[in-house]
Amino acid sequence: MRCIFALLILCKSFAECFLRIKFACFGVQARIYSGNGEKNEAEPSRFFSGKINDKKGDIRMKKRIVYPQPLKKGGRIAVTAPSSGVEEPLHHLLKASKEALENSGYRILEGQTIRTNDKCVSTGKEERARELQSFLLDDTVAAVIPPWGGEFLMDILPLLDWNLLKANRKPKWVLGYSDISTFMFAYTLLTGHATAHGTNYIDMSSGQLDGTSARWEAVLSTAEGETVEQASSEKFQSAWDFSKPGFQLDTPTSWKILGSEDDPAYEISLEGRLLGGCMDTLSILAGTPYAPVRPFVRSYCREEGVLWYLESCEMNAADIYRHLWQMKQCGWFEHAKGILIGRPAGYGPVKNFALQDALHHVFDGLGIPVLYDLDIGHVPPQLTLVNGAFAKVKASGGAGNVKMSFV
Repeated sequence: MRCIFALLILCKSFAECFLRIKFACFGVQARIYSGNGEKNEAEPSRFFSGKINDKKGDIRMKKRIVYPQPLKKGGRIAVTAPSSGVEEPLHHLLKASKEALENSGYRILEGQTIRTNDKCVSTGKEERARELQSFLLDDTVAAVIPPWGGEFLMDILPLLDWNLLKANRKPKWVLGYSDISTFMFAYTLLTGHATAHGTNYIDMSSGQLDGTSARWEAVLSTAEGETVEQASSEKFQSAWDFSKPGFQLDTPTSWKILGSEDDPAYEISLEGRLLGGCMDTLSILAGTPYAPVRPFVRSYCREEGVLWYLESCEMNAADIYRHLWQMKQCGWFEHAKGILIGRPAGYGPVKNFALQDALHHVFDGLGIPVLYDLDIGHVPPQLTLVNGAFAKVKASGGAGNVKMSFV
């Protein structure tokens, strides 16, 4: 009798285990009755890969990044100002950008927010959120390119319908940098849709972008499954001169490898999924619902890891250290395979504490390779880097290249 009872207990245990796995595989909340009459809820797993992939024993399938359809000639580009708008004295730049893109074969749809600016914003947060979301859900729009960044884009994040944006079967390219990266970072993390960190709408007003900045078009016209390459610039702009059209590239570019600055023959290769933006604004998202970095990495990047790209505006060396320290404490760099730091704008050392010191303080103990002074951000020209794309980066002798695969 005892043998029969033991056999029944064993069979029940196997049955419970089988049901937990079966229901978890199909994303069903399985309720299993225990021997004491209580209900035990089997933890559902939304994804199944046929093997256990993490320390907790979750059975999951890696999610795939969703890439917008390639931007084609004749495509419609919507322009909205979810952060700062453009004041009247600079409206001629909006006109010039529109003409330049139309001459390149695109159709331009201007929103109502772009030609006003007061107290650092184009208009009220409700209207900014409404216009941005309407363009993102408009099937006649191929890409959304704001005029530039600003200060307070974070105010619109709670007003967006993230479930609706994630369910959108025809996502749009979003291109920009600075405060626009506040939205793009949250958007990619919350929806799994790729976004492009690169030149903004106003930058296109000259009609003669340099070879590095102009690669935005090649990147946005790349289809899922394809690869696009970019190389480091030859020169960058040391100061702004608004009396002249376009960027004034006057200083030799030199990508640097942290810890190997004095060895020009040293080569480095990095790979991982790109993620990043402007440090000034991204760090404020830490600890909010709009920066689920760890869940995103587990779902999309667990095999490849992350290549973080970060740039700054109006931050000194101490500011940069504080922002990177905060990101580190939040666990953002746990699965990092490399760090790409753009040329800092408005930068200065604090006494004898410099950018290199900040980078060493944060990353030396993690064993993560770091490149800095790259073509990223507020000091033009800049590469177009796609959040979510798998990238291979090589650097040596002050130059480098980035190969992105839309997989």
